Amino acid sequence: MTTDAIDIDQPMALLGGLTPQAFMRDYWQRKPLLIPQAIPGFTPSLSIADIKTLARREEAESRLVTHGERGWTMKRGPFKRLPAASQPNWTLLVQGVDLHDDATAELMRRFRFISDARLDDAMISIATDGGGVGPHDDSYDVFLLQAHGRRRWRVSQQADRALVPGLPLKILDDFRPEQEFTLEPGDMLYLPPHACHDGVAIGDCMTISIGFRVPSRAVLARGLLEAAADQVSAQFLDDPGLYGQPCLPGADLSGLYEDAGTSATRQPAALPEALIASTLDTLRQVRLDQAVAARFLGQWLTNLPDSALFDPADEAILLAESVPVDGRLVLDRCTRLMYGGGQLFINGEVAPAAMQATLETLADRRWLPAEAVRTLPPDALSMLDEWLEEGWAHWRD
Repeated sequence: MTTDAIDIDQPMALLGGLTPQAFMRDYWQRKPLLIPQAIPGFTPSLSIADIKTLARREEAESRLVTHGERGWTMKRGPFKRLPAASQPNWTLLVQGVDLHDDATAELMRRFRFISDARLDDAMISIATDGGGVGPHDDSYDVFLLQAHGRRRWRVSQQADRALVPGLPLKILDDFRPEQEFTLEPGDMLYLPPHACHDGVAIGDCMTISIGFRVPSRAVLARGLLEAAADQVSAQFLDDPGLYGQPCLPGADLSGLYEDAGTSATRQPAALPEALIASTLDTLRQVRLDQAVAARFLGQWLTNLPDSALFDPADEAILLAESVPVDGRLVLDRCTRLMYGGGQLFINGEVAPAAMQATLETLADRRWLPAEAVRTLPPDALSMLDEWLEEGWAHWRD
């Protein structure tokens, strides 16, 4: 899976002639943007039949939404049987299609003028006439690319987001559309978080949603504290050599709690104030700095869903022995590779090799030519061999 470098100062047809810089400044997380023919002549790599087949698989996350006389219903896949194509008002949604199809993964990575830390997945929905999931709002940014047929979108920036109670879907109780667009293949609509919207199929249609994760502050805080706790255990309790170097520099947690000179107590069930104070003082010694935050984020953001499956080559080459004269190392479509804080993170793990510019290039471009691979030191080549064996990367001629 390769990615060409994106010039963020050059206009992009994908953004309607805007530069990525201008889009991020004027629209990202601010207001919707309709982009007619963002990808002229676009043809999806997967057909409606392909999406139905994917929804039958255990490893694919899918949902079926219908709307009829009995109101709204939602079922979760996998699905052995789906409604007839002639039946109106149903929608099938499949998450993480980029994990199952190279072309969809390539499409998603055309949006890498936005950090991988925010890029989540490509969801594909197919629908019969009148199909949709009702008016709603999402907590994340999304690009909605029309892939087949037509879909009518109504959009509102209303503040009232009260929901209809008792439904299996989050549907707005009082949707008041302010704009209306009909998208055809190649057209795209960007929506920031909490832009209320309703998409309804006009005949059979397919829409590809490029979604971006938006973690809550509570999730970040909990994850950071849990990461610090894990590192305290590794550094001072379980295995001081687990990480190879101190994860919490400056922290002195090797001693024991002491309370010599404490008076006898008449209230044995009461927590000692000295113990509370000592606990708080210990916590203050644990520095939640950039290194700790980078380690938590790197592992969390590269952690893979269960639907990510790898297919290693039958005969893996050994780069540590000899790098081929021609070809290139290419990351698998499912692989998530990021770096920060002087460390490299892959698929939820901290990479063992020392960080260097060539590996940063691999993460940014998702491939390296043979001549660049040959410049890597032995420990990095051995690490790449492990990735090839796991199917996290592939050697392409």
